[in-house]
Amino acid sequence: MIKRIAFVLLVLAAAFLSISCSTSKLKNGVSFAQDNDFAPQGGWKEQVVVTVARGKIAGVNWNGVSNLGVADKKTVAASGGYGMVKASKLGLEWHQQAANVEAYLVKTQDTRFSKLKDDGTTDAITGASLHVKNFFDLVNKALAAGPVTKGIYKKDGWFFAEQADFDANTGWKDSVLLTVVNGTLVDAVWNATNRDTAKKSKLVEAIAGTYGLAKAAKLGEWNVQAAAAQAELLKVQDPGKIPLNADGTSDAVSGASIHLTAVPLAVEALAAAR
Repeated sequence: MIKRIAFVLLVLAAAFLSISCSTSKLKNGVSFAQDNDFAPQGGWKEQVVVTVARGKIAGVNWNGVSNLGVADKKTVAASGGYGMVKASKLGLEWHQQAANVEAYLVKTQDTRFSKLKDDGTTDAITGASLHVKNFFDLVNKALAAGPVTKGIYKKDGWFFAEQADFDANTGWKDSVLLTVVNGTLVDAVWNATNRDTAKKSKLVEAIAGTYGLAKAAKLGEWNVQAAAAQAELLKVQDPGKIPLNADGTSDAVSGASIHLTAVPLAVEALAAAR
């Protein structure tokens, strides 16, 4: 009996040591990681922000940005626009389940989480029936990347702004969704929705080749030029520093000859982060 108790204590000690070791080398600061691209199904690109203090995970924020011209995933879910609550046996929406996963990680510090089913879900986290594998993959990706350098903004989060109405001629309404981590702008999504609900977002239409700018523009399709504008936003950090011509174009953004509505929209969105 004594040997058995000793064995159990040894196993528990090993488990504790494993968890401790998984976090003991963590660097203090705020780290960030995201998917490489938008998912083919759903159109979401997931992101995580991990805050480490005194060598341990003090907080984590799991969210996502979309290629459909909408706000961040938690905001969409909280407003009833995601739809998981109807499909989930738990009766919980995506942002609620995500919060349970975040709390689990902070409590256990288990960055090496392995209690996964073949489909990426788990029975080990109470209040979460959604796919969690990518969450833990992104957490480890963020921690491996290290802390994000402190930036110019006072508030972190996801900041969304869109034009007041659809354009009378084109039918498009442009928007931007910006991710700020540790005061630094780390991701920018410029997109647009159309009054014709049969059309996908401008980004999706352009990638599919159905937007039509490629035939008229020497610099490429809309998504290609939009990517150049997004890269410039991340480079300068302050959209107010991107000079615009009277017609809304800019000579300062290499690779984009289109009207940069993303710039004033980014100024508007980031006002809440200052």
